[in-house]
Amino acid sequence: IVSGGIVVVLLQWKRPLHEGVERIEKTDLRAVMRLALIGLIVLPLMPDVSYGPYGVVNPFDIWLIVVLVCGISLGAYLAERFLGGGTGVLVSGILGGLISSTATSVSHARFSRRSPAAAGSSAAIIAIASTVVFVRIFAEVAVVQPQLVLPMAPQLGAMTALMAIVSAWLFWRGAHVAARVDVSGDPLELRSAVAFGLLYVLVLLGVAAVREHFGEGALYTVAAISGLTDVDAITLSTAQMIGESRIDLDTGWRMIVIGAIANLGFKAGIVATLGDRRMKHLVGIGFGVAIAGGLALVLLWPSTGS
Repeated sequence: IVSGGIVVVLLQWKRPLHEGVERIEKTDLRAVMRLALIGLIVLPLMPDVSYGPYGVVNPFDIWLIVVLVCGISLGAYLAERFLGGGTGVLVSGILGGLISSTATSVSHARFSRRSPAAAGSSAAIIAIASTVVFVRIFAEVAVVQPQLVLPMAPQLGAMTALMAIVSAWLFWRGAHVAARVDVSGDPLELRSAVAFGLLYVLVLLGVAAVREHFGEGALYTVAAISGLTDVDAITLSTAQMIGESRIDLDTGWRMIVIGAIANLGFKAGIVATLGDRRMKHLVGIGFGVAIAGGLALVLLWPSTGS
């Protein structure tokens, strides 16, 4: 009976399965094999011991973070590849945020120059992708230090809600037309994965060194600089260091929010440089509100002393 049921299901899905197989390219297979290589072969070989002058460099933990980030990006890439055709603004923004919100910002800022009529939709896609970044932050913290999710939920939830409001406003202002996330190129280049791992190590060492020599106040500068182009590294390294009691919770969540604010500022700069005039106006207002709200959160939220 079970075998018969499986046959019936396969026959029912015969055409979609054939269409899916036809869409598979060598690049997709290579990307999946590379993820299997770094996750199933390289990761178990990494020593689970801390090294370095501050005892923060653990090869196993670092490579696990690399596998996590690569897996998220590859999953979003494959989802976009196999959706096929044009996708809506909301889906494009979500997938863009999972693949790379910075790359999505560059792509759609350029697109708005070529197609000014789509500037509103492109602005909404960039904002939605940037909102997904905060969902990624929750997910990454949950993976590396799950006990921190609830203590950080009010602050990170407030920023997520603020960005969701900005995205909704831009979505309402923009033309609701079909759009696509740019998925050209290699979805899982090993050089990029290794580069992210090195960036993560540099952030770990930088945070540890600054804290020891300059105090916790200087950590916010490190967070802002690190967050300009990549929020994942500062999020994961900070969560790890909170879990190891190297920095306290109040300092940690502020570092993550400051890194995310800096990233919003960087993407606003991308839009100001590459985008259409209407997109600059929309993103400038929306991201300006989000950045101001984030700074108010960092400065005014009461410390718990933990």
